[in-house]
Amino acid sequence: MATTASHETSHGHHEESFWRKYVFSTDHKVIGIQYGLTSLVFLFFGFTLIMLMRWQLAYPGEPIPIFGFLFGEETMPGGVMLPEFYNQLGAMHGTIMVFLGIVPLAVGAFGNYVVPLQIGAPDMAFPKLNMASYWVFFCGGVVMLASFWFPGGAAKAGWTSYPPLANIETTGQTMWLIGMTFLITSSLLGAVNFLTTIIQLRAPGMTYWRMSFFCWSQFVTSFLLLLAFPPLQAAGILQLMDRVGGTSFFMPTGLVVSGQALDIAGGGSPLLWQHLFWFLAHPEVYVLILPALGIVADIIANNTRKPLWGFKSMVYALIFLGFMSFIVWAHHMFITGMGTAISTFFQLTTMIISIPSVIILSALFISLWGGAIRFTTPMLFALGFLPMFGIGGLTGLPLGLAPPDIHLHDTYYVIGHFHYVVAPGTIIAMFAGIYYWFPKMTGRKMNDTLAKIHFWGTIICMNLIFMPMFIQGMAGVSRRLWDAGAQYTFAEPTLHWNVTMSHAAWLMGIIQFIFIWNLFYSIKKGEKVSDNPWEATTLEWSATTSPPLGHGNFEVVPTVYRDAYEYSVPGSSKDFTPQNEPGEKESVREEA
Repeated sequence: MATTASHETSHGHHEESFWRKYVFSTDHKVIGIQYGLTSLVFLFFGFTLIMLMRWQLAYPGEPIPIFGFLFGEETMPGGVMLPEFYNQLGAMHGTIMVFLGIVPLAVGAFGNYVVPLQIGAPDMAFPKLNMASYWVFFCGGVVMLASFWFPGGAAKAGWTSYPPLANIETTGQTMWLIGMTFLITSSLLGAVNFLTTIIQLRAPGMTYWRMSFFCWSQFVTSFLLLLAFPPLQAAGILQLMDRVGGTSFFMPTGLVVSGQALDIAGGGSPLLWQHLFWFLAHPEVYVLILPALGIVADIIANNTRKPLWGFKSMVYALIFLGFMSFIVWAHHMFITGMGTAISTFFQLTTMIISIPSVIILSALFISLWGGAIRFTTPMLFALGFLPMFGIGGLTGLPLGLAPPDIHLHDTYYVIGHFHYVVAPGTIIAMFAGIYYWFPKMTGRKMNDTLAKIHFWGTIICMNLIFMPMFIQGMAGVSRRLWDAGAQYTFAEPTLHWNVTMSHAAWLMGIIQFIFIWNLFYSIKKGEKVSDNPWEATTLEWSATTSPPLGHGNFEVVPTVYRDAYEYSVPGSSKDFTPQNEPGEKESVREEA
């Protein structure tokens, strides 16, 4: 307490400048908002890239209206997209949406803003490190986007950057590797900060079992980031050395490009990159999913007015999920010829990892049973997440088995599966979190009517975009064809779906402007609300103002007396009991 008081006093005697307060801030709340706004801009940019790709897939070889003439004759002669530019858009779309969009929004924004408030901490454990993590992330994003203007354009070897193609590509691939090094460093700094904060700075009485499921999800996610990113950091540096230093860590002997043998030492292994990349990239999937599950769990508990069903089983499943995510990576590599014994091992672990996901999802569905459900905007998005994530998980099971994966690998089926996990799934949960915690950040509420139009429009369009991909994938259409397979007879019956999917994508893009308008308009003009408009029990709502105080967060360090979701407690005069509100026994003890 003394430390907190001195911390608050030290910030009370001087007025911070604009740059110190809003740009180079060490306040976790400002940094969370910086992460949030920046990642939303990157998400919109990444979505713009896919809308350009969807024109090419729906109307291959036809000039793109307006946009086609913005990129120059080298990239799009006469406004027609070249295959090389299509590959740039594909590689950068995946990279931007995952590494510059969803991860910083899920962890950097929501984690930074909410976790210290929910555990009763005055700030993150290392505020300056927190500021550094944001600016390193920002620099990485700028480097990534700047690569579009370098000779040869941006990276073209896919978001996975597979060698040897990635090693012989143009300068954009070097920029991609440098940008990834920045982004990985940012995530590592953030992971260390989150782990230290949750372990060391919990308020009195805030035991691990009294933390919200959201805090647990961020806790496990931080372990995944800390353990999974270093292998890709090392791999990225090795591939960078292959490109600029003349090494051949991933370059095989005897490689012939355009009829000429490359003058390299050789002896490297392209498969080594795949192992190092997917050792990160499968835990990375859960880096996206776990914070989304945490957001949805908090919202469901709040809007059913009852505790989460099977809370401890959900936490144990979360921990087991995190552990298992490190031993399933090679199910992405069944067609590399790894052998039946190893394939069997990774098939088994992939089936096992589906069990904790089912436990968490089932607990959330069961939590709805018997609840006095309030269909608020955050609750609509949370409810929308459940079946969408379920579809994403179920469609992933065939890909975890070697026989069907041989047919489905690298087809649109994989795109449909993955996007159901991260688009109708994770991004829907991110929207739920924005609508839920917006009153906490601003003291105002976003417009409900516009929000519900945004929800229904987004979720309908998302299904129209991604569901037909399963049909295309089952037909064997490859996901990397710039003309959507028009040159192949077997793909012809599926081509008409591209028009449907593209129109749905463009309509969804238009609908997002409703969200953007609602977001910025509501900051100043939204309906003012109380400090706890959702009548929630967790500390960020019950122990501080909306928006919260500056550095220090709390006027008085809260003491925690109960679990996170004390809703509809028998005998209580109201249907929610905040964590910092003492019961009868605690009150008597304090008076004594």
